[in-house]
Amino acid sequence: MKIAIVNDVAMAAEALRRVVASTQEHQVLWIARTGLEAVRMCLDNRPDLILMDLNMPEMDGVEATRQIMEQSPCAILVVTGRPQDNVNHVFRALGAGALDVTATPVLQGKVGGDSELLAKIKTIGKLIRHSGETAPPPRQNPVGERGDGPVHTLVAIGASTGGPSAVARVLSDWTAPAGCAIVVVQHIDETFASHFAKWLDDQLTMPVRVIGEGDELVAGTVLIAKTNDHLLLDQNYRLRYDAAPRDYVYRPSVDVFFHCVAQHWRGDAVGVLLTGMGRDGGDGLLAMRRAGKTTIAQDQASSAVYGMPRAAAELDAAQQILPLDKIGASLRNRLGSRLG
Repeated sequence: MKIAIVNDVAMAAEALRRVVASTQEHQVLWIARTGLEAVRMCLDNRPDLILMDLNMPEMDGVEATRQIMEQSPCAILVVTGRPQDNVNHVFRALGAGALDVTATPVLQGKVGGDSELLAKIKTIGKLIRHSGETAPPPRQNPVGERGDGPVHTLVAIGASTGGPSAVARVLSDWTAPAGCAIVVVQHIDETFASHFAKWLDDQLTMPVRVIGEGDELVAGTVLIAKTNDHLLLDQNYRLRYDAAPRDYVYRPSVDVFFHCVAQHWRGDAVGVLLTGMGRDGGDGLLAMRRAGKTTIAQDQASSAVYGMPRAAAELDAAQQILPLDKIGASLRNRLGSRLG
């Protein structure tokens, strides 16, 4: 891949250049010292992938990401020192269209961040190449009797590029009615899933928490998939994780979870597919529609990347194709809201 580096610290930029140059698969296309310079250079010579820092003079990485995704969209990986100390900026960048986040490797000595950065680059390369691949088959889960519980309505949301802020906007100013649980499958590395849950919890009136192995659905709570394995809903209405299919590039897969909802959930359900690169979620949303569930996809104009919702539209999987600002209203109109 042709990779660009955006970082105002010379030592950090050089560390990134050396990591990219250490492989025969990639080449450094250009290096920008500010976000503003990156926007201009991307217009003239668009790379396959940008390694984007957050804190820079003239224009920070969040605004640079937003402008690049509007003017000359390409894959963007946020690479910054101690991402856990910049959670708000990280999720603003992810909301603007960045795909993932990792820490900046160091230049001296053994570079501990090399392998993680190269793994992220490899995954994004697969995502770019395989954006037209077909969805995995539905997972087969153990058969069991459904236990009665307080949850009778399930809202399943899938998102990728631009997803964090999109999810926040859909669920903002809403308190789910009695008996309604929300599950979010967002393409995000497991090392940052708990930060995503905490960040989202600060944005919403409803509580947000990550999903542990074997957890039950919880009414009035937003549950977040937290690992790189795929999230499943079994016939006992327990939430579980499974690494298979191991070679599937989208992790955790929206398709896998949507298929489980279509196959096992007997109550009322709404599937929502938001912005994202690739085709994950379209096939699963179609399965939900065929199972009699309500299905919604985000429209092109409001999507940071119109890949996943486009796949749903092409399959006629979505009963409604709505701008982002209308999706939350549609959920409230259909499901209501808890009073008090």
